Amino acid sequence: MAAATSINAVPCSAGRPKRRSQRRGASTVAVRASGDASTVTLLDYGAGNVRSVRNAIRHLGFGIRDVRSPEDILAADRLVFPGVGAFGSAMDVLTRSGMADALREYIRRDRPFLGICLGLQLLFDSSEENGPISGLGVIPGVVRRFDSSKGLIVPHIGWNALEITKDTQLLKGAEGHHVYFVHSYHALPSDENKEWISSVCNYGESFISSISMGNIQAVQFHPEKSGATGLSILKNFLSPNSSGSKVPSRRKASNLAKRVIACLDVRSNDSGDLVVTKGDQYDVRNLGKPVDLASQYYIDGADEVSFLNITGFRDFPLGDLPMLEVLRCASEKVFVPLTVGGGIRDFTDANGRYYSSLEVASEYFRSGADKISIGSDAVFAAEAYLQTGVKTGKSSLEQISRVYGNQAVVVSIDPRRVYVKNPEEVQFKTVKVSNKGPLGEEYAWYQCTVSGGRDSRPIGAYELAKAVEELGAGEILLNCIDCDDLVKMVSDAVTIPVIASSGAGTVEHFSEVFEKTNASAALAAGIFHRKEVPISAVKEHLVDAGVEVRVQS
Repeated sequence: MAAATSINAVPCSAGRPKRRSQRRGASTVAVRASGDASTVTLLDYGAGNVRSVRNAIRHLGFGIRDVRSPEDILAADRLVFPGVGAFGSAMDVLTRSGMADALREYIRRDRPFLGICLGLQLLFDSSEENGPISGLGVIPGVVRRFDSSKGLIVPHIGWNALEITKDTQLLKGAEGHHVYFVHSYHALPSDENKEWISSVCNYGESFISSISMGNIQAVQFHPEKSGATGLSILKNFLSPNSSGSKVPSRRKASNLAKRVIACLDVRSNDSGDLVVTKGDQYDVRNLGKPVDLASQYYIDGADEVSFLNITGFRDFPLGDLPMLEVLRCASEKVFVPLTVGGGIRDFTDANGRYYSSLEVASEYFRSGADKISIGSDAVFAAEAYLQTGVKTGKSSLEQISRVYGNQAVVVSIDPRRVYVKNPEEVQFKTVKVSNKGPLGEEYAWYQCTVSGGRDSRPIGAYELAKAVEELGAGEILLNCIDCDDLVKMVSDAVTIPVIASSGAGTVEHFSEVFEKTNASAALAAGIFHRKEVPISAVKEHLVDAGVEVRVQS
């Protein structure tokens, strides 16, 4: 098979602020601004999924000019900086390329600037992430990790509410809405930076969710992944003279919402086209085209969309151009997070060319994925780690989380229930079951499987979850029908978010898993595909049950 390359596909269908940056010497370069009102300059330094930001900007009717040199930054009329990945890696790239000084100078001139996620954090003095590491020094403060020792789930992943503290054009219409966050590090308000703050968010403590000073704006959340509310925020920056569009909300956001995720099992049909399927042992029924269904689920209110390439374990994923194209096209229409799983592991092709799992994941990210899901390969990595106690850094889980951050990696666990009469019979964590086993057993442990559930492994789901958290997983997806006891056991034991996938058949199944367990999200497939229950009905039921969810108009 030919080596994979990154494909740039055409679309499918106020006053002068006070500057801390002035205390650092930045060379002044005289460059004339570009002057094109329909074009925005994008600073993409090559980490993570920036395609989503590109698609959101184009969706709003604007062209994009990429930064290729420090002079391009200084020539920009409007600059968007969607920072992705680790703080230190980003600062290293910016400093070596001369773009750090250009950014400081651009900001000192009070030119229109929008930083996103890491693009906000880099404005601060420094970060403790693998540090301390110096930042751009524009805003006073240190970026610190959320404290998981007090029971807080880290990363902070999901839809949370903003408390707007300053009247700004950027956040017009965002009051009362959820926006999408995914981060492990944050900056705290202080007397030194309070004049910069335009909103805060509560997650264990109040952290800075956006800043505004003159023409300098930055947000910790991802507007390009925050649905209609996020697109409205982006439009406010791109068209500052527009009246702004308020997105109606039937229920005021107040806290971190529980997520409802739509999953699409994707495979090739006899014609080679990718279709969404559902059925026993992959004796499947064609339920539609992946991009069309994903787009409809986004419109219906899905908080995330997950693609599982169920033939990925049989084929070479970098040769799977249709799946990459599905991601590219879906990311042009779906402005909530996209996850893809299936076949993400090290490969050697027919010509003897070796591809690391990091290369495979990188192509998925470039094609539009926000997160990747690892299954069997994570099981093998966890087994090796538990046997040796050594983190080699070579597993797909470790490689990808090191480069893209643990928030970009989901570990999918496929367990099966094994009944035992006494917990002492096995070395794995057991639970007391509500329904006894076939021989009257009162206990069970959950054995992990690989290769689509065909092969069992000598490791329990509890032990696997604890191990992959240490190896760098940012979320755990538990695939187990009628296993609320397992979901509770794992979600209570780890400090990263847990997604429950338990074969939901009614709206009550969603409220039950949130009421009985610490799960952060619930994932379903067939119930949505077969149109038995619409996503909106699930959300309405959860609201009635007192569960905080993101509710669209």
